[in-house]
Amino acid sequence: MDQRKEDITRRPLFVYNLPQDILSTLALKDYNETGIYQTIVDEAQDSTSDAPKDTTTVGSKACSLCRVTFPTVEEQRSHIRSDLHAYNLKQKIRGGTSVTEGDFEKLVGDLNESLSGSDSEDSEDDENGHMRKETTLSALLKKTAAISSNAEDPGNYTSRKNHGGPGKAPLYWFTTSYLPTNTYLGFYKAIFTNIEQNDSTILQTIQSKQLVPKPQLKIQTNPSNGVSLPESYKDPHVFMCMIGGGHFAAMIVSLLPKQQKGSGGSTMKEAIVLAHKTFHRYTTRRKQGGAQSSNDASNGAAHSAGSSLRRYNEQALTEEVRLLLFDWKGMIDTSELLFIRATGNTNRRTLFGPYDGQVLRQNDPRIRGFPFNTKRPTQNELMRSFVELTRVKVLSADEAAIAAAKEAAEQAKRQAEAKANKPAPAPISKISEEEENLILHTTQIQALIRRLKVPALQSYLKSNELSPDFRFYPPDHHAPTPLHLAASQNLPPLVSGLLLKSGASPLLLNGDFKTPFDLAGDRATRDAFRIARSELGESAFAWSDTHIPSPLSKTEAVERDALEKKQEAEAEELRREAEAQRLKKEGPKIAERGALGKAQEKGRMLALGQKNKTAQEKREEEARGLTPEMRMKLERERRARAAEDRIKKMGGG
Repeated sequence: MDQRKEDITRRPLFVYNLPQDILSTLALKDYNETGIYQTIVDEAQDSTSDAPKDTTTVGSKACSLCRVTFPTVEEQRSHIRSDLHAYNLKQKIRGGTSVTEGDFEKLVGDLNESLSGSDSEDSEDDENGHMRKETTLSALLKKTAAISSNAEDPGNYTSRKNHGGPGKAPLYWFTTSYLPTNTYLGFYKAIFTNIEQNDSTILQTIQSKQLVPKPQLKIQTNPSNGVSLPESYKDPHVFMCMIGGGHFAAMIVSLLPKQQKGSGGSTMKEAIVLAHKTFHRYTTRRKQGGAQSSNDASNGAAHSAGSSLRRYNEQALTEEVRLLLFDWKGMIDTSELLFIRATGNTNRRTLFGPYDGQVLRQNDPRIRGFPFNTKRPTQNELMRSFVELTRVKVLSADEAAIAAAKEAAEQAKRQAEAKANKPAPAPISKISEEEENLILHTTQIQALIRRLKVPALQSYLKSNELSPDFRFYPPDHHAPTPLHLAASQNLPPLVSGLLLKSGASPLLLNGDFKTPFDLAGDRATRDAFRIARSELGESAFAWSDTHIPSPLSKTEAVERDALEKKQEAEAEELRREAEAQRLKKEGPKIAERGALGKAQEKGRMLALGQKNKTAQEKREEEARGLTPEMRMKLERERRARAAEDRIKKMGGG
């Protein structure tokens, strides 16, 4: 029995052909609670793998930025070159949040451009893929705030973040007693009709959809449209279609599994394709991106040869697609579901018209989108999408992580409720009118002091009936009054004006218990305090508490300054006379020593057999080893010195 369980979990499970052991024990698992569903999705098995495995987004074959994993290194490298990865990288640089594959597919829906990643390495679009990708991404980043989800895609269940909540889950999750308790089976909701998507009856629906394999019928197809006698096929089948960027691919595939020998499961090669067709036309502008019709609508009709060719190809592609749909009408009308991916308004008009003989209609309840990311429309991509839709997702989930996520969700809910019931904080009290006036007076007085406007300051204090000992607001620890500020800024005229004309008090202390005099930084400011003490008299203040030294009259201050200047001038004169006497005595000796030194040098050079160098030789020797720029600079300096010498000689003559 254990061997049979292992075989079942190792091979792919097909929605329409489940083993009876699993089918009879299925039970719906409810993961609609906030935080629980995302935990399961993050651990979901990669759809291209045949066996359950842990698919965390950290490892050598994973992209933590886009939250996807890869079974092979080649697929990982291909993802790095994709639009999705480039978009998330730019979002991270800009401080934004990354998006999932489904969300990104919806964002590019209105850009009329297919995603990168063709099955053909030598396709035309690959020749300029880089340019197109950059242009598409640039347009997408500019329109990110404005682009909304595509409302015309009723089957797309992947958008969960666009509306701020968990949204509608794209899969049903089931448990079975036949498998371990932490193993879950996922079924895409898109493969069920709107009526069948009912939690209470979904198990009966799955049981009723089980199909018995039959031998494959030999279907004779018409080479022109890929269809022959479509009305003769009565077994369940679906229609799949993709269009974008000038590419079109369509397929009608049977849901009936092919009968095979042995007990193997169904794989991609065993699907019964009733009809298929692909078209490609040159309709997109290579470097600028987007369809020609979209560019004509926004910028006006272009008149180049390329634009005319693209317009013709758009019309030809539209006619070819509509003709194919008309030929397939019998099979499309009998299809259980219609899976359609049409990016952009132009492509949707191609399929849904309106036009005469219209086959597909937007309000058809059978229409579904692909609830996962898809690549460029090709036959292989349609087949891959069919396998992805009809294949059961096997997940080995971490029960501890699910429990932790549920607990975190409940805790967040409790915190939100507590926050909602918390009384609103008291409103911040506004500044009173009195405080506003104090701030205004403080700003004006400080500005007048710093600009040394003595009369203006006195007039401002008088006109506003302010005390000369006005306290600044907000309080200033270092200079709380105008006199403190004037002293700290070393402004003697303001100190004198505040003390003698305005009547400011020199006794007030700042936050460091210092008087205004203690803040004076030069002798002129300190003299202003001493002169004020002399003119106000000893009875005006308790001068000992102001720390101001003995009084000094203005006349005494002027005489002292004049005496100091006279003494400095006399000392400078004596120094100059002494220097002149020294030069007079030592000048001839210095000249003799200089001449003797030159004679000795000349004799030494003659003794060594060297001759005197000419001026040209000296110049060449000085310039030896210099760069051309340095030589030009040296020559300019030499000429400037020669010009100065000539001017001096002319002035002396």
